[in-house]
Formats: sequence, structure tokens, C-alpha cells
Amino acid sequence: MRVPFADSVSAAGGPQDREVRVSGVLIAEVKATVLGMPEMPTVLLRTRTDDDLDVLFDIAADMDTWEERNPWAPAPLTRKSFDARLARATDSDAPEGNVSFVVDVDGKAVGSASLFAFDSFARHAEAGISLVADARGRGIGTAAVAQLVQFAFVRRNLRRVHLQAIASNTAAIRAYENAGFVVEGRLRQHAWVRGAYEDIVLMGILRSEQSSLA
Repeated sequence: MRVPFADSVSAAGGPQDREVRVSGVLIAEVKATVLGMPEMPTVLLRTRTDDDLDVLFDIAADMDTWEERNPWAPAPLTRKSFDARLARATDSDAPEGNVSFVVDVDGKAVGSASLFAFDSFARHAEAGISLVADARGRGIGTAAVAQLVQFAFVRRNLRRVHLQAIASNTAAIRAYENAGFVVEGRLRQHAWVRGAYEDIVLMGILRSEQSSLA
């Protein structure tokens, strides 16, 4: 991971426990219990390991969800290209570089969550999340995004987090709303998605809107 800190920090409390430890490079664990679900899985945001790479590659190479994850034209992704992309990201030492976590459920990697496009002056960044198919629709995305936002506000001192969603991806939009995001606007017919133009829904959340941080 990137964004080095000098000290280790941990925090816990409230309805969601979270633990963030930093030593030289970013190592973070953020736990959240998904409430109201039959099995109540525990979602953990943690640093990436080599054991996660197969799952992350499968998500990145998934053509069925390409437009939900990338602004580029769909194209086959090779493992060599994927590994090279990870290597370039890992080598970045920019103080406001991207922050990426693995989404872990019950000890198994099921996706990734990240903050990117940091604006260090206005104190905001964009959020993104990708999950394997069987982790969707279970509240995992909501829990992961909520904890990513908490990390952004508490650990990175951001004032705003924003994201984009394809209008037809109603499940994702609902998950973001459950995590506190509100719809701020719409880019009409902004994306070409599997044979048709679609709107992009713009969503955001302010630190002042989280009662625990007010």
C-alpha cells in the first residue's frame, strides 16, 4: 500500500469496530458488522496480500461489469497487464496517492475498495468499490463503503467523498444511499453501456453529514 505514516493508530467503539495500524506503509483493518442480514457477515477492509490477487484479477477482467468499473472501452485484460498495473500503483510514493483496501468477508477476499483522485487543497476524493458476484446484494457493499468513508474523514482529514454510478445500477445506488451518500446530479447519456447510452449519477457525502463526526 501507499501513503506512509510514522505511527501506529488503532480505534474502536460505537456500532462499528475499526482498527487501523500503520507502520512505514499503510496497513489498515476496518471492521463492520452488516446489520439486518440473516447471516450478519463481518466485513473487513485490509491491506492486499498475494493470496488476494486471483480474486482481484477476476474482478478486474470481468467483461460483464466492465462499464461499472472503468471509464475506458471494454477490452480483454491479461494477467500480465494486471500485475504490471499493480506494480506501478505500489511503486507510487505520492503523499496523496490512491488508497486501496481488499474487502474481506469471513477471511475471504471478495472485492476491493479505494479512494483516488485526491484534491489536497479542497480536501476531497473519489470512492470506488468492486465486488465478486456472490458478494453483491448482501449489505457487504454498504458496510465497506461506510467504513471507507469513515477512513477518509477520520484518517485522511477529507471534507467530502464523491462517486459515480451508472443509472441502471440501482443496487449500487441503493447501497451508496444506505451508506449516507446523496444524489447530487446526473450526467445525461454520458456512458455507453452494452449497446445503449446511460446517465451517470453523481453522488457525494460531506463530513458534516456524519453525526458521529459533527
